[in-house]
Amino acid sequence: MDTTTQQTGTRPDERPKIRPDDFLAIDQLLSDQERDIRDTVRAFVRDRVLPHVAEWFEQATIPRELAGELGKLGLFGMHLEGYGCAGASATEYGLACMELEAGDSGVRSLVSVQGSLAMYAIHRFGSEEQRQRWLPAMAAGEAIGCFGLTEPDAGSDPGAMRTHARRDGADWILNGAKMWITNGSIADVAVVWARTDGGIRGFLVERGTPGFTAPEIHRKLSLRASVTSELVLDDVRVPASAMLPEANSLRGPLSCLNEARFGIVWGAVGAARACFEAALDYSKERIAFGRPIASFQLQQQKLATMALEVGRASLLALHLGRLKDGGRLAPEQVSMGKLGNVNAALEVARTARQVLGANGITLEYPVIRHMNNLESVVTYEGTADVHALVIGGALTGISAFR
Repeated sequence: MDTTTQQTGTRPDERPKIRPDDFLAIDQLLSDQERDIRDTVRAFVRDRVLPHVAEWFEQATIPRELAGELGKLGLFGMHLEGYGCAGASATEYGLACMELEAGDSGVRSLVSVQGSLAMYAIHRFGSEEQRQRWLPAMAAGEAIGCFGLTEPDAGSDPGAMRTHARRDGADWILNGAKMWITNGSIADVAVVWARTDGGIRGFLVERGTPGFTAPEIHRKLSLRASVTSELVLDDVRVPASAMLPEANSLRGPLSCLNEARFGIVWGAVGAARACFEAALDYSKERIAFGRPIASFQLQQQKLATMALEVGRASLLALHLGRLKDGGRLAPEQVSMGKLGNVNAALEVARTARQVLGANGITLEYPVIRHMNNLESVVTYEGTADVHALVIGGALTGISAFR
């Protein structure tokens, strides 16, 4: 008897075929609807993003009209219910983030900040009037939102924020500054978190409000196809109706961040997959010493390691998605997902860069763009160090922060 038949119970010609683009057959774990959503977003990225994203990255811009197109696809706040939102599952939202970031981290960031930070904050903590005012327009991409929590001197420690709000009659007066705010300069509304006598509160600050400015941050070498800004609040007066009524502590903005981190868990898989596929294709075409470099053991080892990391990251993201859909996902598990998947994506990008040699540093290929972007992704929504300490605290029962 053939040894293969003895070991597996099937003849060699009956064994499942290995697909390089789905080595672990993860497609089989998805429902038809999940695959349809993934394929729809993948097609949009292929047709609308990939032909132009290298130019966007080089010119440090992203077209404003892209927001309307993303809105028509139902990607803004797609995991939220009502108000024009799609009401998709967490896994479906994750799959969309994966495909968007396979295009570029900046495009996924636009969707994440709009939906999981700004819209989620209004949806979860806002008044009905605030929801009706903003969420339908934001879901359609007609209005853009940003989320102001990080400060120049309070990044990983948002509890040390200096931005404050004080009552003045029926109004609130806001003073302070926020830093590294995605969408800030193009936002129609900013969700700004500030310290008050009654705790940390969120405020909706509209574009054009006197004293509110959002200068764009330039000279970035990462996330260049994305708008990153500072928010400056100089005696900004807003009415009492601008305050989010259901948030009165730091738990409010931190719950929003957890929503965004979940999208990053999936998005990092997309970036890693794009780098791996670029390296695999290149290795088959690049000839050295009369042979494709894919035939050399060193390159095959690199490709095998990248495929392993992409597969493991995909399974981790899918598992966390199923937990979230079942209402069983803990914030510490999201921290493990972000820490593991972003670090894995960085390693895949760096290895792919080596496979491509000198071509790996050009925008003719996606690798260096993803590699640079991931250097931001590993820092925002909680640095790798902070997430490691969150996990450590969950393991030991001892907080390293306070």
